Amino acid sequence: MSNTSSIIIMLLTSVSFVMISIWFVREKRQTLENFIVFRNSTGSIVTTATLVASVIGAWILFSPAETGTWAGIVGIIGYSLGQAAPLVAFVFIGVKMRRMMPQGHSLTEYVWYRYGKGLYFITIAVTIFYMFIFLSAELTGISQVVHLLADTPLGVTALIVGLLTVLYTAYGGIRASIVTDTVQFFLILPLLIIIFAVVASSLNGLGDAFQNVSSSRPELLSLSHRPGIEFGATLIIAILAANLFHQGFWQRVYTAKSEKSLRRGFFISGIIVIPIIIITGLFGIIAVGSNMAETPSVALFSLILDTIPSWALMIVLVLALVLVMSSLDTLLNGMASTVTVDMARTRPLIAGKTLLNSSRLITVILIIPAIFIASKGYSVLYLFLIADMVCAAVIFPVFYGLYSGRFNGKSAVFGSVSGLAAGILFFPTSTAPYLTGLIIDINWATQLLVSFSAAFGVSVFVSLSSMLISSLSHNTREDYDYSQLQTKVKLIED
Repeated sequence: MSNTSSIIIMLLTSVSFVMISIWFVREKRQTLENFIVFRNSTGSIVTTATLVASVIGAWILFSPAETGTWAGIVGIIGYSLGQAAPLVAFVFIGVKMRRMMPQGHSLTEYVWYRYGKGLYFITIAVTIFYMFIFLSAELTGISQVVHLLADTPLGVTALIVGLLTVLYTAYGGIRASIVTDTVQFFLILPLLIIIFAVVASSLNGLGDAFQNVSSSRPELLSLSHRPGIEFGATLIIAILAANLFHQGFWQRVYTAKSEKSLRRGFFISGIIVIPIIIITGLFGIIAVGSNMAETPSVALFSLILDTIPSWALMIVLVLALVLVMSSLDTLLNGMASTVTVDMARTRPLIAGKTLLNSSRLITVILIIPAIFIASKGYSVLYLFLIADMVCAAVIFPVFYGLYSGRFNGKSAVFGSVSGLAAGILFFPTSTAPYLTGLIIDINWATQLLVSFSAAFGVSVFVSLSSMLISSLSHNTREDYDYSQLQTKVKLIED
């Protein structure tokens, strides 16, 4: 594929979604509430579509296949279950939050009123950090895709896709994201199946590839492959923790028309993502069996570039663009809405129109550093793991307070900071973990599992210990009054 043809396909695909978005949003009254939440508007099908399209980004063309090259089928299964876990978790947590805080907009609102300033600042920092890493990784992913397919400079792709996505996102907000997500949802799985079928056909079936793996790398097909089990377990912890801080999901908790739509949408989307991750992960194992996995991070592309015809490469590029735009718009609007909700709470005298314009400006500003990072071509998987570990340290302190009125802000802060410190100390670097004296001669998967387990386990232990000490040191103890959330969290005036 030539550089010129790749740019033309990028422009045509991106502009198509810009036009679709503007067409559906143009005649509707744009208010700040509708820009960041669009409350009680989507049924089960649309909720499912927007969730799947939002969570499945360009990263699925890299990370699952890379996982398959060394962690094997059990690692891929862990990856798929990890990706489904937060969506299923929202079936329960989302409904509970929606009942407690019916006029809410974000997780950070809950943390502010439930715990106070300390954990609030930690939570908003973690939320923005994770979503920005996700945003940068997505732009990095699509830039690497186009570079591999057509040798297009990374910065050119990031600029085109980033600016055109931010154009319709800044214009239409979450409504634009939902509209484009719905269209993208019905394109992703068919395009992925077509590519998989073309690869299988080009290889005259997959029997030889799997036979070669069975002979040379049998551990990749084994369900008892220890590195795969460890990495799969790590991913379940990591992805569950990270996505519970995804503001795009919290927005969709409130966009769902009813609790029934919320439950069905999140649960069905959790089921749908499992086969998508497994299919893309199998590309990595097939690449190993076809001797095309010299560079694991691009195993899928090493395979398709050597097997499929040129016309199919255009389908790959369109799929990649659909994947990345469906995630980018959600991330951009999610981060902008997090900041805007905070501005509305702290500056109640600012007019709704001013806040709306501010949210649009924030959306535009966020894409600029992400484009710069994407032009550098950093590892997509490693970027995610850093953000995931941070989230794993904070998940228990943030959400335990939904179920225990005795748990206070100080205990939550102590738990979060302690968990983060533990996770960092054990997190693997390019050569070894920071605590090299305690972890010697173990593989990367084990290092990650230790790091994530330490982050989560230490935060749980310190949080509960601090709560117990606090309870014993006071003769009287009042539980948190959850009814405050219904009265203090209000709709944003337009």
